[in-house]
Amino acid sequence: MKQQFGYSRPWTGEAGRPVPDPVFSEEQLLPISALQHVLFCERQCALIHIEGQWVENRLTVEGRHLHDKAHDGSPETRDGIRVTRGLPLRSFRLGLVGKADVVEFRPAPGSDIPFPVEYKRGRPKKHGADKVQLCAQALCLEETLGVTVPSGALFYGKTRRRLEVPFDRALRDLTAATARRLHELIASGRTPSAVREPKCRQCSLIDVCLPDAMGPKRSAAAYVSRALAAAITAEGPEDGS
Repeated sequence: MKQQFGYSRPWTGEAGRPVPDPVFSEEQLLPISALQHVLFCERQCALIHIEGQWVENRLTVEGRHLHDKAHDGSPETRDGIRVTRGLPLRSFRLGLVGKADVVEFRPAPGSDIPFPVEYKRGRPKKHGADKVQLCAQALCLEETLGVTVPSGALFYGKTRRRLEVPFDRALRDLTAATARRLHELIASGRTPSAVREPKCRQCSLIDVCLPDAMGPKRSAAAYVSRALAAAITAEGPEDGS
């Protein structure tokens, strides 16, 4: 199943160079979820957010169902902690917009402290893309509410456990840099060339991306010839040949 995504281009300065530390308008905000895409693969990010391509597979469907389940339900209070689901988020400083799966407001002197919780279908990953997405939610909350958000958590469906994530300076800087890179990529309007990597096997866009056909030093005609030859070999000769 394919879906279409359409986003406005962010404002840029002379010669198309992004303006440092911009203040974005509502129309220029990009999805927080796109931070995951740009860190995982810039070509995947461009296919989704520039070309408007999207294809579901088992992993994306399971992830979407987990998010939908996390968003369901009314606000509640448990042990003095207010729990809000599907909370809209935005940052005009980073140029991001999205929705938090769950935000817990924990009692503290002066005001409650937000604690965002992001739901993921799999297991903790070696790379930091999940942490960047969660940190972006915290930065949105800080900008909107005027409070400091020191930490949050990632809940993984496979382990059924929370992984607490402190929002230290290194993670905050990485998140801001990723947001800048996302806007640069979208502003360029260019989709990077394909590079075949092991992670391509799990990407739902592999049949759109065609990394075996479109990679550097590869000919599309040669790819078609190889695919045709493989199909003929698999099917065997026609009757009477």
